[in-house]
Amino acid sequence: MVTLVVSTTIDPASIGPASALLAMPGWSPGPSFEGVRSYENGEVRMLQHDNSIVKEDNLDARWEELTHESVDNVIFLSKHTAATKRPALTIHPIGVPHLKEGDVPPQGGRPGWAAPPDPRMGPWIRRLRSIAESRNLIPEFEITMEATHHGPVTSKPTMFLEIGLGLGGGSPVGVWDRDSDRRKVIIGIGGGHYVPRHMDIIMKENVWVGHLLSGYSLPMDDPGQSKVEDAKGICGTWKEAIRSAFEATETAFPGGEILAHLDHKSFKGWQKKAITAFLEEQNIQIGKPNDFKQ
Repeated sequence: MVTLVVSTTIDPASIGPASALLAMPGWSPGPSFEGVRSYENGEVRMLQHDNSIVKEDNLDARWEELTHESVDNVIFLSKHTAATKRPALTIHPIGVPHLKEGDVPPQGGRPGWAAPPDPRMGPWIRRLRSIAESRNLIPEFEITMEATHHGPVTSKPTMFLEIGLGLGGGSPVGVWDRDSDRRKVIIGIGGGHYVPRHMDIIMKENVWVGHLLSGYSLPMDDPGQSKVEDAKGICGTWKEAIRSAFEATETAFPGGEILAHLDHKSFKGWQKKAITAFLEEQNIQIGKPNDFKQ
């Protein structure tokens, strides 16, 4: 099983961390394919290309077909752009599960698709925050997770981030073990792009992190004056988004105890009632903050 670390030469924030990794001892050239160059070091494969980081689909499947190596997970190194211009170090799962067939994803991916979330995300964001605090990077830098968004399409557990952790020898950080006592996995539903309510749990509790669906990934048609009793009368792709995110998270955490956490304050009453009813229909457990302690 190998880890793919993907970078692009057209993004300084991508090629910078990639170059730092390649400066470590032990790397050797690997095979090239379709304009993608590779380097090998133990169980890590660095892939470099010259295209947009969100446009090179199915790199995991293409690598397996080329090398016959099994891909365990995929890590993309990318820049982060925020309206506030505040420096940030972020990690997030990928997918566009809220888009319907026929929609054109603005930043890669496939409508209705969500990649399995990489189990390393929770442990890594906590480690990243700890490193930033020890080096006095806070509050200059914001250390946070982002909601699920954009491509490229993958089928293996995947995350986007800007620096690497646990790949340079020593004990790996964030390896899922279904036999561990720590089996609780959060799926965040609702809130803004930087998922502050879900981050409170992720940073305080030793919890694993699945997909994080912000409000814009839950399109719901307003029922107007109609009384909302269940999820059936509320149109939009929100149900498909939740279902896809849950199924992808199940794939990434076999045997895990997956709990949905709602950002209650971000929803109107009818939205919360519909989402709660749908989660109950799907047998998806809803967790309060104290339920994530383990």
